[in-house]
Amino acid sequence: MTDAPVDKPLTVLIACDTYPPHLNGAAQFGYRLARGMHGRGHNVHVLAPNDVNGGSRSDLEGEWPVHRLRSHGVPTHEYWRICLPWEIKKEIALLFDRVQPDVVHIQCHYMVGEYTLYEARKRGIRVIATNHFMPANLDPFLPFPKWLKRIVATNSWKDMGKVMGQAQVVTTPTPLAAEAMYRHAFLHDVMPLSNGIDASVYELHDGEQIPPHEAPTVLFVGRLAEEKHVDVLIDAVAKTPAHLGVRAEIIGGGEVRTALEAQVQRLGLQDRVVFRGLVSDEELREAYLKADLFCMPGTAELQSLVTLEAMSASKPVLLADAMALPHLVDKGRNGYLFTPGDSSELAGRITEILELPADEREKMGRTSREMVDRHSLEATLSTFEDLYRGDQGKRVNAG
Repeated sequence: MTDAPVDKPLTVLIACDTYPPHLNGAAQFGYRLARGMHGRGHNVHVLAPNDVNGGSRSDLEGEWPVHRLRSHGVPTHEYWRICLPWEIKKEIALLFDRVQPDVVHIQCHYMVGEYTLYEARKRGIRVIATNHFMPANLDPFLPFPKWLKRIVATNSWKDMGKVMGQAQVVTTPTPLAAEAMYRHAFLHDVMPLSNGIDASVYELHDGEQIPPHEAPTVLFVGRLAEEKHVDVLIDAVAKTPAHLGVRAEIIGGGEVRTALEAQVQRLGLQDRVVFRGLVSDEELREAYLKADLFCMPGTAELQSLVTLEAMSASKPVLLADAMALPHLVDKGRNGYLFTPGDSSELAGRITEILELPADEREKMGRTSREMVDRHSLEATLSTFEDLYRGDQGKRVNAG
């Protein structure tokens, strides 16, 4: 295996088990990685499950080719798709014949990532593996008792170690995630490398004016899934002082939306909690800029790109004290952590921030924006580019 010359554009095959139009952090990272490497002049190909029923196909009309493998829906998830080994192994081999990649970058140890890695190893092609996954992400979709879910989680960690241990370099967004992979998957030397963000996208343009909401508004963005605990935010809004008139704006879709809407009805918050569903990128940007603060009550976040987006828009943040979220809070300066599941504590923090003078809230938002600088997307792309070429590199952009 030889390293690629520094000045030679690379053919990069990015293998994803979830990719847009799926809406989750791993899918968005795969897209941003492809866009970033394409922008740097590399020949990018993406391999992902087909997002609809039917056979394998290649979408060649976009800026880079996206090759879709035959996949099947999962009854317990609204959009997740799985690929079966006996249906995709030959397809992956044929794709390697056509594309002739210099480097492969897998985003998961499940079917697409696993069998792409095996094919690359057979051919002596360099592999970089990035993990965006925690076993807790699966819990809501496994109709099993807790003892069986624990066995599934243990086996999933074991499989992660078996697959990703064959890559030349393994990365994950935060040091905490790297430590979890060491403890549970027995993967040594995992590199913490932020997913990265282009903060300028979420800043106000010169001369741009976006009026705030009429009432103070807490924003949540993300998949409406059990592990996001949006119900805690809704309960917290109900517990804030009536004179503040606090609203919650919830962006995203998912399997628990019906239950959350029923909770809102039960609490009589129909005029204070707004479900916006899926929105365009421009609508999302405007939502960040209009909000007074951002809340992420989730407990299985490996980094939380949506929190970084809100911080890029100069918003104070209230985050559950779980997984990687503490890395994004400087207590009292850009926001606060709260005990996971404690809606009373969260309500108190919402009240505390919204009762601050406007200039103090703005100062907290500026601190959020300053903290995002260490998550520069350009630094992340540069580090991956070094890794693709065989340079283990020292430009580590840790979360």
